[in-house]
Amino acid sequence: MEDTLKNRFAREVPIRAIGDKAYDSDPIDERVAKKFRTKLIAPHKSNKKSEPTQDGRELRRYRRRWRVERFFAWLQNFRRIVARWEYKQEIFLGMIELACILIFVKRF
Repeated sequence: MEDTLKNRFAREVPIRAIGDKAYDSDPIDERVAKKFRTKLIAPHKSNKKSEPTQDGRELRRYRRRWRVERFFAWLQNFRRIVARWEYKQEIFLGMIELACILIFVKRF
C-alpha cells in the first residue's frame, strides 16, 4: 500500500484508501496513517484475533470497490495494453489514457 501511495499520479494524498482483506493489518494501518495521513479501509479478517477496526459506514465504501475492479477488467480488452508493446513509458501511458476515454464513451 505504501508503494502505491508513493507512486500515485495525483499530487494530493488521498484521505482514504480501500484494500481487500489482505490489508486488514494494524501495523499497515498505523504506518499508512503516520506516513501519508490516509485512512485505510479493509474488511475484517475472520481469523484475526483483535476487534474489528472498521465501522459499517466505511465498509459501505468498500462495497462500491467493484467499480474499480470492473474498470481494470475492461482495460484487459485492449490487447496493446495487455501485451505492453510500447517501449517508452509515455506512449504506454497515452495508450492507457486512450483506452480509458474509449471505455468511458462506450459505457457512460
